[in-house]
Amino acid sequence: MFTMDTTIDMIQTAKKEFVNTVFANNEKVAVALNQFVDAQTAYTKSAAKAGTEVATKLASEATKTVQDFAKFDYVKAVREFTESFSKNTKK
Repeated sequence: MFTMDTTIDMIQTAKKEFVNTVFANNEKVAVALNQFVDAQTAYTKSAAKAGTEVATKLASEATKTVQDFAKFDYVKAVREFTESFSKNTKK
């Protein structure tokens, strides 16, 4: 998450510098645009955090699922199936 926040801050700071340079003569417009940039920053950081949390949870659950499959005794299951099938066909 550190990299995402740093990247977001870098881009938003560049936007603010642009606004302060272009609208240096009109402070009211610069203030309004900088408030908008601040709102964008807060939204983008929260969206990035939510996306990261979802991806982390999905990866965790996928790992658990794979581990559960790895614990399954396939040899035993095939043996039981074969024995059951053999008993049913011999009748």
